[in-house]
Amino acid sequence: MTSARDLLRTIKLVHTAVWALFAGCIVAIPVVVWRDELQLAVTLSAIVTVEVGILAFNGWKCPLTAVAARYTDERRANFDIYLPEWLARFNKEIFGTLFVGGLLLVLARWRGWL
Repeated sequence: MTSARDLLRTIKLVHTAVWALFAGCIVAIPVVVWRDELQLAVTLSAIVTVEVGILAFNGWKCPLTAVAARYTDERRANFDIYLPEWLARFNKEIFGTLFVGGLLLVLARWRGWL
């Protein structure tokens, strides 16, 4: 039988992997814009936009947070993910800003301003 601790560990691993995918997409957007790979930048932006929609639909929380909450009473910012607490707490602000900046670069490249 699987323990609650094992289930929470699995959820945290999955959540961290999903976070890394989206964070990687966000960080890659300006890089691929500067490499003049506009189609890839648009694809990465679309992938992240889908995630933003999912977060918006769920009250700006990852759906995995609610699943993790079933297996622990802990509620620190990183109770559901393997990130430092400060990064988990400010994740949306940090990566939201980077994403908007990346989108502005995509727009600037698309319009021929870069």
